Amino acid sequence: MPTIPDWGLKIKVLAHDSVHEWGIPAIVFLVALASFGLGRLSALEDAKPPVSIQQAPESTQPPALVMGGLIVASRSGSVYYYPWCSGAQKIAPANQVWFSSEAAAVKADYAPSKTCKGLTD
Repeated sequence: MPTIPDWGLKIKVLAHDSVHEWGIPAIVFLVALASFGLGRLSALEDAKPPVSIQQAPESTQPPALVMGGLIVASRSGSVYYYPWCSGAQKIAPANQVWFSSEAAAVKADYAPSKTCKGLTD
């Protein structure tokens, strides 16, 4: 029955014979394959159009967000929103009530909207 050192010796001999017989052709093949791949990459790099940076026209810039404070609520409603929430955008400008903080909105008997993420309850 072969022992572990015998198995180790057989594996070493097999590995040595494999590398000796196929090692040089394998290395040549891998170098050739890598060279071909790098050549293809350089051809793709030459085909890309150059990048140019231009000043964007003023008409494409987004409009500034007009706010009267941090929190907005409706005069006839009972909840407050951040100005960018969908519920706040539905409030007519004539009905908007602005607050500088959530504490000020709560003091005026408004509750946080459950549909506006980030507001505390």
